[in-house]
Amino acid sequence: MLVLGFTALTLGGGLLGARWLERANAQQGTTVVTLCDNHTTTSVPSGAKTREQGQAIADALMSQWRQKNPDRDWVKDELEKHTLVQPADNSALIGRGQGQTYGQISKRDVDTWARESMVMAANGSRVFHDANELGSTIAVSCDMCHPHAANTHPETYPKFQVQLGRVALLRDMINWCIEHPLRGTPLAPDDPKMRALEAYIYAQRKGVPLDYGRR
Repeated sequence: MLVLGFTALTLGGGLLGARWLERANAQQGTTVVTLCDNHTTTSVPSGAKTREQGQAIADALMSQWRQKNPDRDWVKDELEKHTLVQPADNSALIGRGQGQTYGQISKRDVDTWARESMVMAANGSRVFHDANELGSTIAVSCDMCHPHAANTHPETYPKFQVQLGRVALLRDMINWCIEHPLRGTPLAPDDPKMRALEAYIYAQRKGVPLDYGRR
């Protein structure tokens, strides 16, 4: 879906999630899940498969993070209904030349650019919101901790990422999150899902100046 409501990650929701985890952990094996900050962790039942169970895991992690960081705002003011950000309007280029090879830019060209850009971002949104598409083994999807791709800061890459111990591209951090918070298998750099995820995350930060290396 391109338009999704977001379940607020409140302290109360985190406590309910923690209680569900305690009951489930008593019944089966557990897996340790790490939040994107690489410090906050929780033990979760290895058999978690539903979105509700995944949300409980995310809520429990975020509850811990908020208790340890009461003066910080993970999401800021991004709790409104989720929508895709539109690509740039290139209509002012219609009628201008693209050089001898391509001729003049037409309205069809501009419409194609916009449509294909939106398709790529929309595919990324679909993967971002779907634990199965992401390959999560514990039913957690990216949007549960990053609504609207909040707190991903693609404009700051490449940068030294402490979780990896080296300079990372956005795709490297996406894979770290798939492997750790989602407990899935990293994607190849040219995997269509990886390309779509990058497109969606960049699209959601439209208008934010590039500032590579910023922590």
